[in-house]
Amino acid sequence: MGRTAAAKPKQSASRVGSRSTKRTTGTKTSASSARSAGRSRSAASKARSTTQKTRPAAAASRKRSSAKRTSPRPATRRTGTRGAGARRTGTNNGSTIRTYRSALRYLRGLTNFEENPRYRYDAKRFNLDRMKKILAALDQPQRQMRVVHIAGTKGKGSTATMVACMLQGCGYKVGLYTSPHLLSVCERMSINGTRPTEQAFTRTLARVVHAARKAYTKTNPPTYFEIITAVAFCWFADQQADVAVIEAGMGGRLDSTNVVKPEVCGITSISRDHTDHLGGSLSSIAAEKAGIIKRGVPVVSAPQKPEVTEVLTEAAQKLDAPLLFPGENSQFSYRFESSRELGPHTRLSLTTPRSKFEHLHVPLPGEHQAINCSVALSMMDALKTRGFDIDDQRAIEGLANVRMSGRMEMVNDEPRVLVDGAHNASSVEALMRAIGQNVPYDSMIVIFACNKDKDISGMLRHIQLGADKVIFTTANTPKSAEPEDLLARFQEKCGKMAQAASSLREAMEIATSAITREDLVCITGSFHIVTVAKRYFDKLEVA
Repeated sequence: MGRTAAAKPKQSASRVGSRSTKRTTGTKTSASSARSAGRSRSAASKARSTTQKTRPAAAASRKRSSAKRTSPRPATRRTGTRGAGARRTGTNNGSTIRTYRSALRYLRGLTNFEENPRYRYDAKRFNLDRMKKILAALDQPQRQMRVVHIAGTKGKGSTATMVACMLQGCGYKVGLYTSPHLLSVCERMSINGTRPTEQAFTRTLARVVHAARKAYTKTNPPTYFEIITAVAFCWFADQQADVAVIEAGMGGRLDSTNVVKPEVCGITSISRDHTDHLGGSLSSIAAEKAGIIKRGVPVVSAPQKPEVTEVLTEAAQKLDAPLLFPGENSQFSYRFESSRELGPHTRLSLTTPRSKFEHLHVPLPGEHQAINCSVALSMMDALKTRGFDIDDQRAIEGLANVRMSGRMEMVNDEPRVLVDGAHNASSVEALMRAIGQNVPYDSMIVIFACNKDKDISGMLRHIQLGADKVIFTTANTPKSAEPEDLLARFQEKCGKMAQAASSLREAMEIATSAITREDLVCITGSFHIVTVAKRYFDKLEVA
């Protein structure tokens, strides 16, 4: 406003001088008229001189002002996952988030612990204070529905999906929140299997950022996972979900999802993962996972190693929370079989005083999924004690609808290419066993890429037991291990054929150069490389 007001008088002076000149040139040649004309011409000349001097200044002012207006706003700058970007976006009040593209730009500017390896697991960065303030500013959306909360090292996403499908089969409107996503951030949340549209996600995100702007400071902004979790809670509340099944992210005790008051908690198999953050021992990792246990709330755990069981038992006893293990508090068994109708698959039976699930077909391949399914069924049984109306047959029908992307998913037929997000030693071991049981092949080439903060030695040990050849590559994220380093470590352990490739495309060219129709290519090591693979085969743009 100040620039415009200053420019107008100068333009007016120029116009006045011009009109005065026209009037004086048409007068008679009297002495007074000549003097008047001379004065007028002098004034006009001065006015023109003044105008000529002020025009460049005004133009420079407009140029500077235009530069200020057109420079990128901090809240929408594409800054990746750097901490500095997070500080810049901390001032965004949500008003600039109007399109899905602008929503993604905002999210990319937030601190993302899933992708950036340089943040330490400490109370400053990992705490629930910001999350509680954000949800308070949003009128506590997580309290507007009943909640099932699940943590663990591996299998928690599968278990959460099974529980959600069974609850939906029983007639409930069910929200499901899992992570990470593969191609679109909208994958992280769904209600009865339907994700939010890009428009709905954008509107909810803008509302979350706007309402929560007073809950944090520029020096302590929200994280990517905190904002996405708040969006999920708000969307579930907006859609009037009856119950939400929430998968914890990393750990449990300080995870952003650990602000809920669940009806039942689930803890899947615990093994070494995220050791830089959660500790190097199974006991320390178990203590973090046990942080989701709430006073008096039933807890169902997968069978665990003795040191893990000890930690979980102690945590549950302190909070008077009933701790249940399939096979100890119920009759549980499973077996692997093959039939003409279903091919290779696993069946299980689980019986409690309240429930009877017999000879169920486990909907996901692999022996480890039978364990996850037993946890899901036991959680359904525990929900009966919390007032849920659970019909066993309808729950079984819902279980049959379970589908999961990125878990032993065949993404190409010729050549056959299977992708799986196994990203720790235990899950890689389970994957190799599941492929051997369920997928026939002559030889298997494994294309492997993992994060450098993982138990790489353990993962390589299990890969060499299943692969005939290994090609190491990278997903090109800040946490990605270098292919040459992986190759060197692998060659120290075994003499199997192996080489490195700078990209998945190069790795696929190597793999397919000598592959036959009966061979199998398996791409695994992280969800990041699965995302790259799905984009490669589906020709989709990641969101």
